[in-house]
Amino acid sequence: MPKLKTKKSLAKKVKITKSGKIMRSHQLRSGHLRRNKSKRALRRHAVPVRMSKTMEKKMRRLLGV
Repeated sequence: MPKLKTKKSLAKKVKITKSGKIMRSHQLRSGHLRRNKSKRALRRHAVPVRMSKTMEKKMRRLLGV
């Protein structure tokens, strides 16, 4: 059986906590046209959020965790 390769594009976008949760950032936080977005919204979306449980299962497979 061949080894699973880590999906590098996903590995750069998510962070795995010590307890095993997968955290993702918000799309709004990305750099494109940030000056048009409200500062309040940018601050609110700066905090990483936990990925939904259904997506988390799929992401674990892609990450090889």
